[in-house]
Amino acid sequence: MKSTLRRTALAAAFLALTTSATLAQTPQHDMLNAVLWMQRSVEYKANSRSIFALAKMRLDQALADKSWTGAPAEQTGAYQDLPPALILDLDETLIDNSRFQAWMLMNDKVFTGPVWTQFVNSGVSEEIPGALDFLKYADSKGVKLFYVSNRTAEEEAGTRKNLERLGFTMGGNVDPFLMTRKKPDWGSAKGTRRAFVAKDYRVLLMLGDNLSDFTDAYRGSEADRLKVYEDNKARWGREWIMLANPAYGSFESAPFGHDYKKSAEEQRKAKRDVLTTWEKGPK
Repeated sequence: MKSTLRRTALAAAFLALTTSATLAQTPQHDMLNAVLWMQRSVEYKANSRSIFALAKMRLDQALADKSWTGAPAEQTGAYQDLPPALILDLDETLIDNSRFQAWMLMNDKVFTGPVWTQFVNSGVSEEIPGALDFLKYADSKGVKLFYVSNRTAEEEAGTRKNLERLGFTMGGNVDPFLMTRKKPDWGSAKGTRRAFVAKDYRVLLMLGDNLSDFTDAYRGSEADRLKVYEDNKARWGREWIMLANPAYGSFESAPFGHDYKKSAEEQRKAKRDVLTTWEKGPK
């Protein structure tokens, strides 16, 4: 009996030591909670579905009001009788790439173009909850859909295959894929591509997860970005519909001046330095 108890105690002690060692070896990563929220939380799913429900209502309002445009900077001339269209970002707006974020997190990797292209071509991105239902609704109303994405022209074939698998509209006789570098003046700033759509269509709404999906004035300082937000306050939730993306974007690079040459430690310090804390909390 004593021998059995001793073996049990030794096994328990070994298990505790092993568990403790494993926990101690679990690496820390800045994106853990963000990716966990996007992949596992019902709150993220509910938030996304709520946003697309709002977008449906705004779409109906926009169709009924010919003076309405979602692209005020690019929509010029007599646009009121142009056919209706939507400008839509893809990544973290319509499709979920959190598997890529999780891969970086679990393998302690940073973003690189070649590996991202491999991920795009793997075709494993899934629908953001509520996105496909909204797109089908817009399509049923005769609204043209344009995917204005910073995926590159070289990544278009893989993107098309992925979206086709998900059941997204492919645009019929009009090419809906407006990728970076597809035309010489189509850089990472999306203004030229928004203008390309606005030339022939009345843009009803724009949907995105980053300030850059709505305006080219997105890479300034935090103060600059706040001013852009304030100047366009009336548009948020009306003709500009923002999806939540806590994993990446110009919000997280603004504190370190969008300078990715800075080390991870410098970037992290810059982010910590801009946080507002409870000054009277216990030390």
